[in-house]
Amino acid sequence: MTDLAPIILWFRRDLRLRDHAALTHAVNSGRPVIPVFLNDTSVSDLGAAPKWRLHKGLEVFGAALSELGSRLILRSGDAEQCLLQLCVETGASGVVWQRAYDPQSVARDTQVKAALKSQGLEAQSFDGAVLHEPWTVKTGQGSDYKVYSAFRRAVWGRNIVPSLAPVPKPTSPTTWPTSEALSDWHLTRPMNRGGAVLANHNPVGEEAALERLETFITDDLSRYATDRDQLAVHGTSRLSGHLALGEISVARCWQAGQHALQMGNPGAETFLKELLWREFAGYLLWHSPDMQTKAWRPEWRGFKWNTDPDHPHFIAWSQARTGVPLVDAGMRELYVTGTMHNRVRMIVASYLTKHLRMHWRLGQAWFADCLTDWDAASNAMGWQWVAGCGPDASPYFRVFNPDTQRDKFDKGGRYVQRWLAETSPSPDALALSYFDAVPRNWGLSPNAPYPHPIVSLAQGRRDALDAYERWKTQTDEKC
Repeated sequence: MTDLAPIILWFRRDLRLRDHAALTHAVNSGRPVIPVFLNDTSVSDLGAAPKWRLHKGLEVFGAALSELGSRLILRSGDAEQCLLQLCVETGASGVVWQRAYDPQSVARDTQVKAALKSQGLEAQSFDGAVLHEPWTVKTGQGSDYKVYSAFRRAVWGRNIVPSLAPVPKPTSPTTWPTSEALSDWHLTRPMNRGGAVLANHNPVGEEAALERLETFITDDLSRYATDRDQLAVHGTSRLSGHLALGEISVARCWQAGQHALQMGNPGAETFLKELLWREFAGYLLWHSPDMQTKAWRPEWRGFKWNTDPDHPHFIAWSQARTGVPLVDAGMRELYVTGTMHNRVRMIVASYLTKHLRMHWRLGQAWFADCLTDWDAASNAMGWQWVAGCGPDASPYFRVFNPDTQRDKFDKGGRYVQRWLAETSPSPDALALSYFDAVPRNWGLSPNAPYPHPIVSLAQGRRDALDAYERWKTQTDEKC
């Protein structure tokens, strides 16, 4: 024990003990450390699946702290008020945390830091969820990058990756402050019966993340460049859920990929580029805070998408009943597992925004409610990229054909068969689990006939391109 005033360590989307700069700082200070997690608007604003996943992550992380002789203090309310109150209750000399880069977190953290300092308290933040903090990457002219390939080249050779750190041993305070019960937050309630289905597909916690990284590097990485696009095989890293909650650091993933690259692993370079694509999303959101709500390209803000969430086409898409097998398979994978194969994410997004001409923000919101690996930056950039209105975007006239994509990346039909119960005489258990997960009021049954396509793929593509040409002509005339 020590007579030094304790320090509060504010955890957010960084539920790990290794490679945690704020935790290392707090422990090295020699002061008692009080770990805290706050149920503020950053939690209440989450969708159903991310809330469920956060609950599971907090359960595991709290247990990990307990094994170290520490504990996780839970409080609800405004972050500034909660942290100031905790400092009063515990006599803490200040608060430390790892930075977040989305606009909502930046605004909150700026306010918290000012309030703490005004009371003479320490308020210190550390780099956290990125390899390169967004303000450190500039073009030769001092501006921010708009194109991924140029961004990647700029950071590829940099040697400023945060150092890795083992699990430290925090000192406990003489007296612990009171904590709320995680169960009283009811984070799993919005998932209703779907939570039991999600539990079968979401490994949770830092140890699971480390195990997954090791297995991926050892067994899967050599085939990653080709297998990551094959829908029926587990060819991706499956680390996104862990990265979203910071159960593993991107620095550790980068180091593992760099080592594999040096050892001549043929999939390593592709994996590293994908980590940087994720990094680019966060970089863009920091530089363009309204990317979550507005078309990144200003000229696209006048394009007329359908914005009606009650439109039959959007309902059919969200319930995985479009009659397009690959689209429906992907949407069912999302509802059952909380994730979706990355290539299929592009296909279902293209189908919604182009074949159906529904607004990308409807899809963005649906993913935000259904993804256990939800990340504000990746979700916003991904939808805008596919829709054609975002940074470094796929052109609007590039319309993914789901049938062609299925022929190319699901040749044997195993992925589609895995998820569509109505098209098989003996459906896979995964396909049937979709009907156990969806709300009962949807009235869906595996015994119902599979629907006919709600739009012809050829006609949908023609209509999308016609709408684009009309809008482009009108825009050019105004200019």
